[in-house]
Formats: sequence, C-alpha cells, structure tokens
Amino acid sequence: MDQISETSRTIIPGTFQVSQDDITGQIGLIWQQTKAPLIVPVLKVMVVLCLAMSIMLFVERVYMGIVIVFVKLFGRKPEKMYKLEPMKDDVELGYSAYPMVLVQIPMYNEKEVYQLSIGAACGLSWPADRIIIQVLDDSTDPAIKALVELECQRWASKGINIKYEIRDNRNGYKAGALKEGMKHSYVKQCDYVAIFDADFQPEPDFLWRTIPFLVSNPEIALVQARWKFVNSDECLMTRMQEMSLDYHFIVEQEVGSSTHAFFGFNGVWRISALSEAGGWKDRTTVEDMDLAVRASLKGWKFVYVGDLKVKNELPSTFKAYRYQQHRWSCGPANLFRKMAMEIIRNRKVSPWKKFYVIYSFFFVRKIVAHLVTFIFYCVVLPATVFVPEVEVPKWGAVYIPSIVTLLNAVGTPRSLHLLIFWILFENVMSLHRTKATFVGLLEAGRVNEWVVTEKLGDALKTKLGGKAPRKPRIRIGERIHLLELAVGAYLFFCGCYDLAFGKNRYFIFLFLQSIAFFIAGVGYVGTFVPTS
Repeated sequence: MDQISETSRTIIPGTFQVSQDDITGQIGLIWQQTKAPLIVPVLKVMVVLCLAMSIMLFVERVYMGIVIVFVKLFGRKPEKMYKLEPMKDDVELGYSAYPMVLVQIPMYNEKEVYQLSIGAACGLSWPADRIIIQVLDDSTDPAIKALVELECQRWASKGINIKYEIRDNRNGYKAGALKEGMKHSYVKQCDYVAIFDADFQPEPDFLWRTIPFLVSNPEIALVQARWKFVNSDECLMTRMQEMSLDYHFIVEQEVGSSTHAFFGFNGVWRISALSEAGGWKDRTTVEDMDLAVRASLKGWKFVYVGDLKVKNELPSTFKAYRYQQHRWSCGPANLFRKMAMEIIRNRKVSPWKKFYVIYSFFFVRKIVAHLVTFIFYCVVLPATVFVPEVEVPKWGAVYIPSIVTLLNAVGTPRSLHLLIFWILFENVMSLHRTKATFVGLLEAGRVNEWVVTEKLGDALKTKLGGKAPRKPRIRIGERIHLLELAVGAYLFFCGCYDLAFGKNRYFIFLFLQSIAFFIAGVGYVGTFVPTS
C-alpha cells in the first residue's frame, strides 16, 4: 500500500495537491487581478445602461399617469370623443337595417370552459337574423370535439344561428383558425366581427354598446372592452396578475385610445378594415397585436371603452402562467423586429404616432420594461455588493422603482397591501419575460411556440367537491424549476456577502427576493389541480 501511495504521488502533479486554503487564495488572486481591468468597467457600463432604461420606463409611466389624470378630470370618454348614435328600428326595413355581426370563438381542447363561452355568445342581445355565432374548433381530443359539436347543436335547436367549423390541421394555430373562419361564404354578408377566446363571457348588451361606435364613425376599425377577471381571488398569483393587467387596461389602453387611437388587443373589428390590413397572419404568437399594428398603419382608429367589461379567466397554475408570459413577451419582441422598418417607412400616419408605436408601445413597454426589471434588479444591482468601486445612485436603486411601483398600483387599490408581494413576484416573472424577449428579438428556439393557456373554469371546485383536498402527490421533476433556483441561490449569496462585508444594505431586498425565487423554483406558486 505504501508503494502504491508513493506511485500515486509521482503520477499526480504537485499543482493538484494543494490545500483548500491555497485554492481559495488562488480564486481570490484571480478575482483581484481581473476586477480592476475587466469587472469594474463592465459593471459600470451595465449600471449606466440600466439607469438609462430605468429613466425611460420612469418617464413613460409618469407620462401615462399625467395623461390618465387629464382624461379623468376632463371626462374624455369615448362617448364624448366620437359620435355615438344608438341603434334604432327602421319602420320600413325592420331588423334588416341592423348591421350583420359575426361572433368568432376559437378554441382548442377547452373541456372546462366551452359551455360558458358558447352560452355567453349565444346569449348576446342582437336581432336573431343579424348575428352568426361561429365556433372554430381546433380540438385534437375526439371526446372534447364531440362535446363542443353537441353544444352547438343544442343551441341551434333553440333557433340560434350557430356554425360549428373544424379543419384538418392546426396550421397557424389561433390566427390560422380565424383566417379559415373568414373564408366561409356566409361571412361575406357580415359587416363586423367580434372575437372572444374560449374563456370569455361577454354581457348580453355587449354588441349594443360597441357596434354603434363602428356604425357612427367610419374611421374606427376596432372597439375594445376591459377585461374583468372571474377568478382573481383564487390565489395570490391571480391577485398579482390582476394588479398588472388592471394597470394595462385602466392606464395603458386608456392612454393609447385617448392620445393616438391605438392599442394592441382584440375586440369588435370592422371587417373591411381587417381585410385592408391584410387579415390574420401567423408569423408571430401575438396575431391580435400584429393585426392591430398593421391596421393602425393604414390610418384606422381604435376605441377603448373602459366602462364595458368582459369576464374572462386568469391562468391559475404556475405552468400555464409561464407559458402565457413567454408568448406575451416573445411575440411582441418578434413583431417589433419584423415591423420596425415598416413602421418607419409608413407615410399614412404622423411622425408622432410612429414615434409612439415604435418607442412607447414597443421599445419601452415590450422590451425595456422586461429587461431592466430582471437585469438591473436581479443581476447588476446584486453584483455591485462585490465591487464597492461601482455605486448605484439612490435615485436609481430606490426612488425610481418605488415611484414606478406606486404608479402601477393605482389600477388595483384593493391590492395595495400586496405591493411587496407583487414586486417580488414580478421580479421572478421578469426572468422568463427577459428570456422570451431575447428569443423574440433573435428569432431563436421557441420563438413560434404556441401552448394554449390552460383554463380551469369550475374544474377545481368540481374536483375538490367542496371537501378538504387530500395532500397531493408531488412529482419533483414537474415542480422543480432550475432557472429560478439558480437565480435564487445567486441572490442569496449576494445577500450573505452584503450582510457580512458590504456597505450597501441591499441584503434585506436580496434575501426576500431570493426566497421568492426559491418558492417559484420548487413550484409552490399558484393553484394545484388534482389529476383525479
């Protein structure tokens, strides 16, 4: 044994036979040698870039805050900005004086919510011979497909003009289904089309409150209502989503409608405007935003009616929410890449509107907002605790994010007490949004990945049956998210270093944020749905 030991000492180089202290010392030496010439300059540049992005976001938020105050104080409601003549019966023409309306409901394996959406669409108040309900079913599950078809037949037996349409492929996903739906011969007689996702439940008076805008104002292409979330109180994650989306609708959509008659989502379309803009395209995962931008470049105007609410469902499982946020972050970035030069070269809209669409709508809200949230607050700011030579001014580290956060909270006053949780959760989600934004800008990997957001409807209540649920079996592989755990570990290490050696006093934020990443990393976010 002694001979073997001696032999091993001669074979193994001496450089590998170092003590733990020597390894630590070598690492420290490498750090000291690279810090001044490399790490400090790079970190300083990153801080400057992040501060610049923070200022962009801050100015944008303050601008929107000023506009929304002006809108509320001076009552610039759509009813005052545009002509709005209520629909009236014509003695001679009768109901034929009313425009023909098509209602499209695209769906894909929507077992839990298909009855709700079809029932709500069939319950819309409008002359029966002037409305067509079109269910575009791309379901791949034969059982679900049969249920949807049966539901359509049930409503047809009640006298509702409802069409059940299927196709033999899923090319283009939702955009492809909507495009195919517009090709049917009976659509040619329609003037307007309302699109509702499978979880949307419009109120019966929805058409009476939207169609008059289109009839009275030939320059308007789209009328959009506000979303109302039926499951916002289901869990803490849905409350966080409500805070973000309420700000989007109450502030961003209202500002876009009031100042530039532009925003990026669906509602009731004038079919002639939809056709002039080139119809539905499946080149990105945000087909509605794509169509809205193209229609706006043709000179069409959009109206947002904030007083009109349409019920829909928020994703309540973390898996579903992550997929949705990937699509909502990747799609706009990819669309910006595809359309930036087209917007710049356009001659039908004013330079001010082009600036608004390129800079405010796309660059700041869809790209900068995601990048600065993750890169600055979860990467660069924590890294400064190791490099005391790099300082982040207090206005950039504290004041600007605090003001931006408070401005965002105005949309949901009832959730002000959850503000800290919202900040931590948004920082966690910024990891996925940033990754998706780069995927969209670079057209890499999952750029055109389309995963339909899972809707639960009343499934959770049904499965639990009103009884206390049994402790579910947790499949570790499905609940563990390595990226979140890695970022959480990085933030925790930064917090420990700052507590022990630093002077920045960021450790409280770093520990809280690392805990949020750890919780997301082990899957304890959102609702758990029993499989049986």
